[in-house]
Amino acid sequence: MKKLKSKINSKGANVAVIGLGYVGLPLAVSFALQGFKVMGIEQNRRRKKEINQCKNYIADVSDKELSRVVKQKKLKAYDDFKCLAKADVICICVPTPLDKNKQPNISYVRSVTDQIAKYLKKDQLIILESTTYPGTTEEIILPKLQTKGMQVGKDFFLAFSPERVDPGNKQFKTKDIPKVLGGVTPQCAELAKIFYGKIISNVHVVSSPRVAEMEKLLENVFRSVNIALVNELAILCKKMDINVWEVIDAAKTKPYGFMPFYPGPGIGGHCIPLDPFYLSWRAREFDITTRFIELAGEVNEKMPEYVVQLLQDGLNQNRQSLKGAKVLVLGVAYKKDIADWRESPALKIIEILKAKGAMVSYNDPFIPKVKINGKMHTSVKLNNKALQQSDCVLIATNHSQYDYENIVNRSGLVIDTRNATANVARPSARIIKI
Repeated sequence: MKKLKSKINSKGANVAVIGLGYVGLPLAVSFALQGFKVMGIEQNRRRKKEINQCKNYIADVSDKELSRVVKQKKLKAYDDFKCLAKADVICICVPTPLDKNKQPNISYVRSVTDQIAKYLKKDQLIILESTTYPGTTEEIILPKLQTKGMQVGKDFFLAFSPERVDPGNKQFKTKDIPKVLGGVTPQCAELAKIFYGKIISNVHVVSSPRVAEMEKLLENVFRSVNIALVNELAILCKKMDINVWEVIDAAKTKPYGFMPFYPGPGIGGHCIPLDPFYLSWRAREFDITTRFIELAGEVNEKMPEYVVQLLQDGLNQNRQSLKGAKVLVLGVAYKKDIADWRESPALKIIEILKAKGAMVSYNDPFIPKVKINGKMHTSVKLNNKALQQSDCVLIATNHSQYDYENIVNRSGLVIDTRNATANVARPSARIIKI
């Protein structure tokens, strides 16, 4: 342990980051900027090639900083696992999706752990950052690493530290967000704290990996439940002819006991649509039904259908059928000003509209192409002609660069799922909001 601690403190430790996506690449660059030699493992060969050519594909990473660490030979990408033999610290940042039955798919974690086990040596620190259910670190990873007869906390070290990446957030980057971690043993936690302390000033150590795993799920369940609450209230307010956005603005004037959440067309991204199901799946092993969590998931998943119904009602008022209607969807990213469409509700909305016979096109300045239900779609130009020729314009993502006043004044019917048109003074189009 002393040897590894010395290497980390002197920044002489070799760091391997497995998975160079939205979590892994910012982490790899952060450690490389601090002087560590970082080996990034990315099995997507295109991404591996781009990194080694100083080509950036993650908006939250500075082009200049990526280029600097690659040219200084502080970061190099690989598409195999042989470099793990040289690693002193290994960070696992691979996807943890759900399968078609909404059950955890940790096959990437299992596969990567098998590779780590092949190259495991004394004085290595392994940290899982991928979001997962409580127990994964100690029940899945630990047994695979102990097959060589080495003892955790003595020969090698294992911890869990959940990622807290918020794509597109310009205020909070990797270095700014407090890090939670739990080690399998106190020695594991101590080394992991020293390691993360080289790039993050606030490291919060909890008693075990299970606590850290549960903490991450709590963060996202909290958001899922509160978003579901305002989505349900939005539907009620619509029926009661009350502006839900005005209600929320009024409520958030209270200086304590209230945190504003906002309705929308559904939830997207790599965490909130998925993580609550990890917990509800795990809970069933203990004969507990997490009804509150599952109900929130159901409410949020129904929002795309509700948006389509609003659109259909709007067309009906114009004595027009949804079938054959020209619908222009603005934004397919799951949140504003990013190029990430993972689990985006806009994709589900487009899928439903097309199934009902609508002629759907989309525009997104950040996403030129996207695959929906197995078919590739290309972003169309957003101009006055496109707006005027559409029977309905649906604002699914409120990107900052959209000129909402022009959109409203060039369109006949606008479905606004994000309250993006709130500041349009005298709209000429009929606007229907969630």
